[in-house]
Amino acid sequence: MLKAGIVGLPNVGKSTLFNALTSSYQAESANYPFCTIEPNVGIVKVPDSRLDALTQLLISQHGKVEKVTPAVFEFVDIAGLVRGASKGEGLGNQFLATIREVDAIVQVVRCFEDDDITHVEGSVAPSRDIDTIVLELCLADIGSLDKRIDKLKKQSKSGGDKEATLWLDLFQRVYPIIESGQWLNLADYSEDDRALLRQAQLLTAKPLIYAANVAEHELADPMSNPHYKALSERAKAEGVGLVAICAQIEAELTTLPAEDKLDYLQSLGVQESGINGLIRAAYDTLGLWTYFTAGVKEVRAWPFNRGFTAPNCAGIIHTDFEKGFIRAEVTKLNDYLENNGEKGSKEKGLTCLEGKEYLMQDGDVVYFRFNV
Repeated sequence: MLKAGIVGLPNVGKSTLFNALTSSYQAESANYPFCTIEPNVGIVKVPDSRLDALTQLLISQHGKVEKVTPAVFEFVDIAGLVRGASKGEGLGNQFLATIREVDAIVQVVRCFEDDDITHVEGSVAPSRDIDTIVLELCLADIGSLDKRIDKLKKQSKSGGDKEATLWLDLFQRVYPIIESGQWLNLADYSEDDRALLRQAQLLTAKPLIYAANVAEHELADPMSNPHYKALSERAKAEGVGLVAICAQIEAELTTLPAEDKLDYLQSLGVQESGINGLIRAAYDTLGLWTYFTAGVKEVRAWPFNRGFTAPNCAGIIHTDFEKGFIRAEVTKLNDYLENNGEKGSKEKGLTCLEGKEYLMQDGDVVYFRFNV
């Protein structure tokens, strides 16, 4: 399961956001094979109106659907970071060990002023706070790379260890970038390099999202907040995703009945929870799309990496599906919904038989045929 780690300095709203996130979107344990999880880990549903539409269609046809399973995401509330974490200060060692295990990093950045909530650095300055965390992660990576490069130099010295030479070349190219305190931009590297960087578990190679925690009265127009505006410019220049949230509002929403949540948000001038945007941003940052399987026994959303073929996606359900893949019956979601499902889509010739080379698309409704 994919994981996003929530990080931030103390008193930026990180834990408030995590608690709201998991309280609002905690997946029901009965639907998933993970009933016991640690307190700092939350399994959340990916909001998707398309899944709702598919479910309603099948209910209208069959009177019921036995099970509805959304795509899910794991958020990890990582111990707060302070200066010196790369050297073990505070909970630095715990922080760094945990963050290496996540697929993406959501950095909560304080953009609100409040004299009653002390800022660990003495003032609100989003870019400085980001630089603090980035610097600590860069220093941690440099410490790791120093040891790994020394070892690789010895292994590749004779010229016989081609794999060691490959790793050494990559590490020597990224080292000066990380040493200068910069996050690695994976778009600058080849697919082979990106695969190695993911395997290397470098902290500074992980996809990054900024969650700007703004005050309640700024949520409808976050650009009116000078801190957020400056952060927006930085995020754009870096190619990093940015989501405006108000952690306090998100916490309040968890206490309201579902039917009252939208009214409350609209009274604040917004149409949806910032958490919805954060979940989608994490999903998008990791390059994920969704395909669907639909039947009376279960309607389900399946996350997959962009660029996956039909057999790759079949393997997400079960490895046997990929091994014995024959073909995929694929219908575009809109066609499926507009033509009353599988039967109507097939009658109009809108369901296509796709082979092993087919690249799955976001929103495909699919039935896999396989033989083992």
